[in-house]
Amino acid sequence: MNELDTLDRKILAALHLNGRASWTDIAQAIGTSTTTVARRAQQLIQDGVVVVAAVPHVEHRGPVDVFLVRLACSPGTQLRVADRLARFPEIRFVAVVTGSHDIVFELVAPKSRDLFSILVDEVQRIPGAMRSQADLVLHTYKISYDWSLQGLDFAPGAFAAEPIPHSCGPHHLDDVDRDILDVMRDDGRASFQSIAKHLGVSESTVRRRFEVMTERGCATISTFIPASALGYEAEVLFWLSVEPARLDAVAGVLTGHRGVRHISATLGQSSLLIEVIMPTTAELHEFTSRTLAGIPGIQSWTASVQLLTVKRGFLPVPWAQAHLATVTGQKPAG
Repeated sequence: MNELDTLDRKILAALHLNGRASWTDIAQAIGTSTTTVARRAQQLIQDGVVVVAAVPHVEHRGPVDVFLVRLACSPGTQLRVADRLARFPEIRFVAVVTGSHDIVFELVAPKSRDLFSILVDEVQRIPGAMRSQADLVLHTYKISYDWSLQGLDFAPGAFAAEPIPHSCGPHHLDDVDRDILDVMRDDGRASFQSIAKHLGVSESTVRRRFEVMTERGCATISTFIPASALGYEAEVLFWLSVEPARLDAVAGVLTGHRGVRHISATLGQSSLLIEVIMPTTAELHEFTSRTLAGIPGIQSWTASVQLLTVKRGFLPVPWAQAHLATVTGQKPAG
């Protein structure tokens, strides 16, 4: 990660905004040649520094409940437990963190599924897993796709794609739609022609269906990169205790902060969960001492530094999987 230069980081930031942006559009936005962008970007993808994938809306197969779970582990077992959790298809996010708990994960549980069987019968039986605290997510205020632009001097340009909020019911996607998304889960930049050939349908069918799914918000092209690849020093989860009457107002103020990647209201001792990504520790200090301290309604907060993100958007991230494989001696999850 430390070997990446400014141009690499600009390419990563552009892909983070729109994983299917053309090399030409990215080149124009960052002021270099198309050939240079294509060569460097393809190398970054090949090296596992960046992953572009199609991620379907979580409710496309039916209604779900989302829980944020903090899990304590016995000493020395954190990575093995994280690896096991990453293999659960219902778990969207896993990170090894600092603080009173060792792992934070996000469980997307179908309402038809018995929650007790997942959290107690399955998670608690993982060797090394100890006590856990699960908070129901009541509402998601923000998922940011532009945090990567902090400190990078270029305009995002017309290729930046904003996600559209949408409640995607099971009837919105058919088998062909899901087949397209399955292919693009492994390669979000796959050409419509190659997808069509693989599925035995026409290129126009793939293009039309993909455009409808993304325009309606049934699926999103997501780009996953480690914050350290862009030179960021701080990736932190904050649990905020907020006065109930000021919950929406506090979330509204934090939504306008570019460094705040994610905001969710939770049913638990803490009212809001926010994920913050800052270029430097000094800027993180300013965020805690001025931004959080200056928002009326915030009563207290606790925080955990993300040491290793293992899974995001239901996808095991390659820069963590290679490390986990050396510790567990098992094939990376996928």
